[in-house]
Amino acid sequence: MTKPEITPISPVLGAEVRGVDLADGIDDATFAVLHGAFLDHGVLLFKDQTAMAADVQVAFARRLGPLHTHPAAPAEHDDPAVFLIRTHRDSTISNGNGWHSDVSCDEEPPSATMLQVHVLPDSGGDTLFADMEAAYATLPDDLRARLRQMSAVHASEHVYRGRYADRGAVDEGVTYPTAVHPVVRTHPETARRSLFVNPSFTVGIEGLDDDGSRQLLADLYVHCARPEFQIRHRWDRNDVALWDNRRVQHFAIWDYWPHERCGHRVTVQGDRPFFDPDGEDPPPSPLRMSLGRLA
Repeated sequence: MTKPEITPISPVLGAEVRGVDLADGIDDATFAVLHGAFLDHGVLLFKDQTAMAADVQVAFARRLGPLHTHPAAPAEHDDPAVFLIRTHRDSTISNGNGWHSDVSCDEEPPSATMLQVHVLPDSGGDTLFADMEAAYATLPDDLRARLRQMSAVHASEHVYRGRYADRGAVDEGVTYPTAVHPVVRTHPETARRSLFVNPSFTVGIEGLDDDGSRQLLADLYVHCARPEFQIRHRWDRNDVALWDNRRVQHFAIWDYWPHERCGHRVTVQGDRPFFDPDGEDPPPSPLRMSLGRLA
């Protein structure tokens, strides 16, 4: 077994991993350590990596579960499980340039995403991650109780229609997914609760009129974007990021035009989001007590 060095990035979210090169493959004991760290920290950032062959990246992701197929991504790799993430001078839009949980519009959204970046601009192109467990835990008790009774509509027509036309994707006749998910979801492996709404895909709250829905979502988005919940990753070439879409949102910053950023992404199929009414909310914490409350 290769013993990885796992160093937390913040008390809330994320850890750096060193001492293991994923391109070489890993044994079951090492994977077990990494899987535990993944559940503990939500985001793992693997440093000092070499470029993984696509089949090695796919094999690692499969250890977390069956693979997810993106509903809109163009087929640009021999393996359909590999999504080419690429933005350059001719791009009209960037992958991930806004807060989101990957493909939350699916009935069964991805549980995990694994990205290795091979081409980087000289500066810029960082990725932000935000922990929705902390965002939920720091809400007022009465608001948490209210949100636990709510469901939200996640849609993708406005996101995906024509999005990849410049990369050869044809979406004539394609119907892009829409799903209804609980506003507060329970993690299927840890039983911890988190907020599950995001400004990219969530288009409304069921049971509220348009104004009430927009206002509640706007308030939640402001809260979710607090820096106390975030980490910011500055990429080195061949870094690998593995994040848990069941509790984490991310934002890939497109501040490097006309330069290029390119990598390979593989996502793992998740379960249908659910809320467990028999679970327990987190106890008060110093972070919760230190934050201002939503009006």
